[in-house]
Formats: sequence, structure tokens, C-alpha cells
Amino acid sequence: MDGKLKELEERRAKVLAGGGPKRIAAQHAKGKKTARERIEALLDSGSFVELDAFVEHRCTDLGMEGVEAPGEGVVIGYGTVNGRTVYVFAQDFTVIGGSLGEMHAAKICKAMDMAMKVGCPCIGINDSGGARIQEGVDALSGYGDIFYRNTLASGVVPQISVIMGPCAGGAVYSPALTDFVFMTEGSSNMFITGPQVIKAVTGEDVSAEDLGGARVHTEVSGVAHFRYALEDATIEGIRKLLSFLPQNNIEDAPIVSTGDDPNRLDPELAAIMPDSPNKPYDVRSIISRVVDAKDFFEIQPDYAKNIVTGFARLSGRSIGIIANQPQVMAGVLDINASDKASRFIRFCDSFNIPLVTFADTAGYLPGVGQEHGGVIRHGAKLLYAYSEATVPKLTVILRKAYGGAYIAMCSRHLGADQVLAWPTAEIAVMGPEGAANIIFKKEIDEASDPAATRAEKIADYKKSCFANPYKAAVRGYVDDVIDPRLTRARLASALSMLLGKRQTNPSKKHGNIPV
Repeated sequence: MDGKLKELEERRAKVLAGGGPKRIAAQHAKGKKTARERIEALLDSGSFVELDAFVEHRCTDLGMEGVEAPGEGVVIGYGTVNGRTVYVFAQDFTVIGGSLGEMHAAKICKAMDMAMKVGCPCIGINDSGGARIQEGVDALSGYGDIFYRNTLASGVVPQISVIMGPCAGGAVYSPALTDFVFMTEGSSNMFITGPQVIKAVTGEDVSAEDLGGARVHTEVSGVAHFRYALEDATIEGIRKLLSFLPQNNIEDAPIVSTGDDPNRLDPELAAIMPDSPNKPYDVRSIISRVVDAKDFFEIQPDYAKNIVTGFARLSGRSIGIIANQPQVMAGVLDINASDKASRFIRFCDSFNIPLVTFADTAGYLPGVGQEHGGVIRHGAKLLYAYSEATVPKLTVILRKAYGGAYIAMCSRHLGADQVLAWPTAEIAVMGPEGAANIIFKKEIDEASDPAATRAEKIADYKKSCFANPYKAAVRGYVDDVIDPRLTRARLASALSMLLGKRQTNPSKKHGNIPV
């Protein structure tokens, strides 16, 4: 037995050494941790259990028969984050550049399959040179197997991708299929075709960072949701995100005691809203005052800034928040904002997280670029996502809610369970100025003083017609017009009332969202 135990120790030591001291040192020199170091930092201390450590490739082509790849270039296993089980895989760049081959992919697939079986989140840390060329179609087959599992797991268990190095070619599609993508500045990048190929084909000269770095994907493309300066901060972000999520689609998110009274009143809320209906303000200042302990975890904060999405807690329960941002583009909806909000809404609905919407938008962004870019199709995603969602849906109309955007921001007509409005709410087909120009055009044109008549008609419209919350309240489209100070208490009460909500949509294989 002693001899066999010694052999076991030697084999395990070889696997734990990865690509060896020189390659590990090179990894550290780039400011990057090794695969196992990343896993240890992510999981609760001492909780990681590694699986398939002794798996080896079986390729004999192009000199691979003599190549050793400890652990097959990827580490998989399970452990806990804040005491809750997760499955994780981390590509090891020190072993053949973390390249993906047949057995490398098989290990990843095993982690994904087990996450589905036990019903827990699956976290993938990507740091790879791409497909292992020597394995040809076997490597491509491995990618396909992973993509297939990403799709099956979607809406069943949370999937988180962490880009901590290169992720190129077909490899990028797995993160794109997952729920959230984290990137680290300066060391991670994602692209279908690299800078050299782009220069050869199009003549464009671009660096890897400018082509697919963390800034690009969090600000421009919207592919990634979070970026952090250092790997340690990235890992802390993952742990924070997980604290808001349930383990799977049949559980609820954990209830956290925040010590914040759900009936707390906030006299400062009303002061945040400017007197002028056209003056901007930061909607996040309202959100932070309404949620527990001012703790709002924003999703995609640098992309489509005219809409705000993120997680928070109300009475200790996780909620998903969607809010127009008047500080950016007056909070209007456009192509990117519709995409951002729709995907977030569908995630929350998949995982039983109630939705709270704060509406203040004058409508959809006009322009040839938007129309030609398909704002109709993209805007319809928001209608679809809200209508499809069966979780508790609460809406607060803060100020403007005009036209189609009033409907799109989770109005009663899309299934909102409770709609509240501040006294500053303006619910109408369009703004008072535009409406007066159309409705009273003849009177204004024929008046001796058109400017004065126009101002008078605008004032009449605001006062007696639709630029207020009361006409909608009379129709029952708004449940109540409330003092802003009561917002937190009313939302908490509504959420508590809706915890027993049961709603099912018509039986079907799946809908056809306008992607």
C-alpha cells in the first residue's frame, strides 16, 4: 500500500504543478493567477473538491503523442460560495495555453452536467489559446458539446462566465450563451477573429485590447456585464452576484437580514425629483433610497446607460430593478436599452426574482439610424419580456410615461401586478407641447398671439387632460398615486402580498421572441 500511495502522491503532484514553475511564473508576471489559484480565491476556503484530475488527451497526431498535458489543461470540481454549492471549471493557460481538445471539453461538459443534476450555478473561468489545432474536428466537437449544454442549462441553473485571459474564435460563443460575463481589464479579451486576421482581410490595424478588451465589451458591444481592474476584484464581484441569486429555477433566492425596516419612510425622496419636467436627475439616487441598506448591484453599468438594471433587496428578498435613466438621453428607450433590459427581465423571470420597474421616459429614440437598425424589432423584445414574465411585477411611474414607452415599461397592460405613481407622473400619448401643437393646431394658427395661445393650450392640457397620473388612476391603470416618501413601504407591502402569486402562460413548446 505504501508504494501505491506514493505513486498517487507523485501523480497528483504532477497534476498540481500544471505547466511547471516557468509557465506559472510567466502567468504571474502578466498579473494573472493560475487556474487553481482562481478557484481557491472564488470558493470558500477549503471547500474545493477537484474531479477528473488525472484525465489525459489521447491525440497522437502532429507530435501530440509525446506531449504531456497535466489535468488536460482545465481544472474542474465543486465547492461552496457563501456556503452554497457551485460547480466550477477553470482553464489552465500554463498547460498548452489552456487549449481545448476532446478530453478538455469532456471535463467541462461533466461539470456542466453535474451542475444541472444537482441544481446549482456553474461558473466557467476562461483563459485559453482556443481550439487545439492538432485535434482538429475533435476539438470542434468539444465546443459544440459545450454550446449545447449551455443552451439546455439556460433558465435552469445560473451560468456565469469569467474571462481572465484570451477567449477567441468559437470559444467566445459559450460565454455569450451564459447569463453573465465578467472581464478583467488589461488581461482579458474576446473576439471571433483576431487582430492579425482582421488586418489581412480588411486592412484594419487594431490591438487585441481595442478589438475585444474589457472596456469594449462592457461599453460598446454589450457582450460583457462587468469589468474590474484586478482579478481579485473580479472574483469578489462574482461572489456578490451569487448572493442575489437562487441555486436554480425551482428555488427562491436566499432571504438576507439587512436590518433595514421595510416601512422606513424617506423624506428626501420627493426632493430628488426636479421641479422642471425636463430637468435630469440620477434615478440611482431614488433606487438606493428605496432598497435595503442602499445596496444596489448594477448590471451592465457602462452599456446603454439610458436604462439601469440591477439587483437589490426589499425586506431581505432579492429583486430585479429596471429603471429609465433621465440623466442619459433623457431616459428614452432605444435599441441597446431594449436589448439590455429584455435580457435582464428574462433572467429574473427564469429564476423567480420579482421585478420592480421605475418609469420615467418620454418614449423611443427617434431617428433614421434607430429605425434602420430595427428599433421596432428590438423595442418589441421589451414588450415580449415583460408580458412573458410571471414573477411578481411592480411598477412605479416617477415622471414621464409617454406613448409606447408607457406601455413598454411594465404597464398594467403588460401584466404589472401593481402600478404606483408619484404625483409628478405624466401619463399621455405624448408630451404636452407636442400634443397641444396637434390637437389645437387650428386655434393656435388662427390666434392673434399664437405663442400665448399655444402656452395657454399646453397649460390646459397639463391641468385637465392627460399629463398627470389621475386620468390613468380613474381608469384603474394606476392602483394608487402615492407620496414619494411611502415608496419603499408600499413596494415592500406589495411584494409581501404577491409572494403567493401563481400564474401560468398558455402551454407551448416556446415562444418566438423577436431576436
